[in-house]
Amino acid sequence: MTEGKRTIIHQLLEEYDIQTAEDIQEALKDLLGGTIKEMMEAEMDNHLGYEKSQRSDNEDYRNGYKSKRINSSYGSMDIQVPQDRKSTFEPQVVKKRQKDISEIDQKIISMYAKGMTTRQISDTLQDIYGFEASEGFISDVTDKILPQIEDWQKRQLAEVYPVLYIDAIHYSVRDNGVIRKLAAYVILGIDPDGHKEVLTIQVGDNESAKYWLSVLNELKNRGVKDILIICADGLSGIKEAIAAAYPKTEYQRCIVHQVRNTLKYVADKDRKSFANDLKTIYQAPSEESALEALERVTEKWTGKYPNSMKSWKQNWDAIAPIFKFSTEVRKVIYTTNAIESLNATYRRLNRQRSVFPSDTALLKALYLATFEATKKWTLPIRNWGQVYGELSIMYAGRLPE
Repeated sequence: MTEGKRTIIHQLLEEYDIQTAEDIQEALKDLLGGTIKEMMEAEMDNHLGYEKSQRSDNEDYRNGYKSKRINSSYGSMDIQVPQDRKSTFEPQVVKKRQKDISEIDQKIISMYAKGMTTRQISDTLQDIYGFEASEGFISDVTDKILPQIEDWQKRQLAEVYPVLYIDAIHYSVRDNGVIRKLAAYVILGIDPDGHKEVLTIQVGDNESAKYWLSVLNELKNRGVKDILIICADGLSGIKEAIAAAYPKTEYQRCIVHQVRNTLKYVADKDRKSFANDLKTIYQAPSEESALEALERVTEKWTGKYPNSMKSWKQNWDAIAPIFKFSTEVRKVIYTTNAIESLNATYRRLNRQRSVFPSDTALLKALYLATFEATKKWTLPIRNWGQVYGELSIMYAGRLPE
């Protein structure tokens, strides 16, 4: 520690009669306010061209002070902002309309990204910094990322995605005083290098072939020329939209969702046994043996659960493509670990916020949660070299060399 710093500390101890850590905080808060005032006085001197004690022929002159409340890392405080007669003074240390000097914006956005509600954020700021942040203030802060979201939704994408996943999570959103369910559709791609990338997030409730065609056309407009496989649940109209936008793309029914939709008809005591039987279908070595397993499972369980296996036969054309791939490629397609881990992040938002105040608030939360979750996505998915090699042979000429 330098001698100058020791002198300052001794003067601080004498001036403020410091006894506790809280006393230090209050002293620093008081010094911060005084330092800001002195810096503004210097700025005013520079603005007018003469110091406070000097005479001048300048038509503009000092005109008292205006009290202003700001938020700092030491809590809320009132500062005295010098004024000039012509109101042309533009302070820089704390600018006009600036009410925060603690970088609290980034702290609020970080807490919002972790799924905290506005009430939780407000309480945290009160506990740590000693000032209140209203729901409106927090909304205004997080609204600053809306242009960032818009740019993200319009960014250029890769020309080819070997695998694309489309999934939906439902949230409760307040709309003109009425609470309704909205779906957040997340589109995640695996690029030719094996890296995961969230391409877009769409919030809406208008699921149809027309809707999905507009979503896929938006991807085309952002540079996506080809997709080998799209893996999705039975979204209404998705199959027709894929055929129209990307006619060479294979639609693969999501096996994870297929199994879940089957087991929802099954009592808890039978679920483990039923799930093991379903594995004999989607882990079969060929489509022929898968169809044989389908018949066995249907015969075994339909008497007890009449509706459980209907969707397998109804959707077989969208389930069957998986059987032409090796085990390694199947794992990439049907285990959907990539999107399931992301969905775990999104589900936390549901647990922490029972109702979102608007669809914009939901989009902000989803974007920030996505940004947090994807920070760790630095490596390609496991065994990507082998998977890419097989896909290159199967879809000759459609993947980059």
